[in-house]
Formats: sequence, structure tokens, C-alpha cells
Amino acid sequence: MHLKKQFFFLLLFSCSLQILPAFAQDGSTSDQDPELIQFSGVIVTGDSLKPVPYVNIIIKNSFRGTISDFYGYFSFVAQELDTIVYSCIGFEKSEYVIPDSLTTNRYSLIKIMITDTIELPEAFIYPWPTRDQFKQAFLNLKIPDDDLEKAKKNLALADMRERFRGTGMDGSMNYTNFMQEQTNKLYYAGQYPPTNLLNPIAWMKFIRAWKNGELKIEK
Repeated sequence: MHLKKQFFFLLLFSCSLQILPAFAQDGSTSDQDPELIQFSGVIVTGDSLKPVPYVNIIIKNSFRGTISDFYGYFSFVAQELDTIVYSCIGFEKSEYVIPDSLTTNRYSLIKIMITDTIELPEAFIYPWPTRDQFKQAFLNLKIPDDDLEKAKKNLALADMRERFRGTGMDGSMNYTNFMQEQTNKLYYAGQYPPTNLLNPIAWMKFIRAWKNGELKIEK
């Protein structure tokens, strides 16, 4: 029984020695890794050929890539048949496949990016942090007066009276006042003008003006 086990193990060992070389030879021919290359280039715009800075350059389905510098230049290690994805804000996303017929381990190109117009959704910015505060401020909002309301306020009797008191006389009013004084002097020429010291009506007007605050001391 012991001899049978030894013979069985020797048979398995000899079969494995015959199978392993063939498997190693087949694996070396079919599972060769693509050759590594130094992939570089310059990214420019399609309309003015100006360099496009800070473009995201990623190998598709991987986390490997780089970013172009301020002058649109980039360089990183890639493999043949890799799909390179170019993306940048304001430009259309594009892809490029590295060919597998390269004769050297370096490959460079000039990539042209097409501009793309991006329409952002409309955003509303409010100075209130919550909706409740915005609602309260909206309800307490004072609507400005229209032209009719402004005209009514400007033509109010109290406002017009106050403006009349604070407005000085123009040339026409000064001329009228001067002529009235000259007329009064001619009317009482050769006699004393009357005085209102003992006139009850004049005293009544004086007291009324004093109560209403119409008497002001001019500086």
C-alpha cells in the first residue's frame, strides 16, 4: 500500500514537469504588456491657436493622467491603445487613442480644443438667510410712491405754505413791494400816516400771528 502511494506521487510530479514549460511558453506569447511610452503634447484652441491652460488629461477607465500647464503643455507616461480624455470648462470634451504602431517610446501631438458655450441655470441671491425672514421683509416692504402720489404730496397746502415762507422774494416781487411803498408815501404826502397802535383789529391779527408762531426773528 505504501509503494502504491509513492508511485502515484511520482506520476503526478512527472506530469507537472511536462505541463509547466508549455504553460509558461504560452503565457509569455499571449500576455505581453503594451509598451510604455512618454506621451506629451500642446493643447491649443481651434479658432485662434492659443494655448489652453489647466486642461484635465485622464486615461479612460483609470485614475492616471495629468493637467496641462499655463502654456498648454503636458507630458506623462501612457501605453499604446490607451484612450486619452481631454476636458476643460468652456471646451467640448474629446478623446484620442494612442496608436499601437509606434516605432519609438516617445509620442507627441498638438491637440485642438473646440470652444463650447455653457449656459448655467439662473441663480437668485437673497440677503435673507431663511424663507421666513424673507417673507417678513416682503410683507413689511414699503412700496415707493408713484408720480401721482408725489404730486399730491408736493401740492399739499401745509407743504406749500411752509415752502412759501422759506422762499425769498424774486425780482418781480421786490419791484412790486417797492412800488407799493412808494404809493403809500405819495398817498399820505403832507400828513402823518396813521398808526395801528390803538387799532383793535391790528392787535387781534398780532395776537393770532403770535399764537400760530408766525412771528420769527430774522437773523
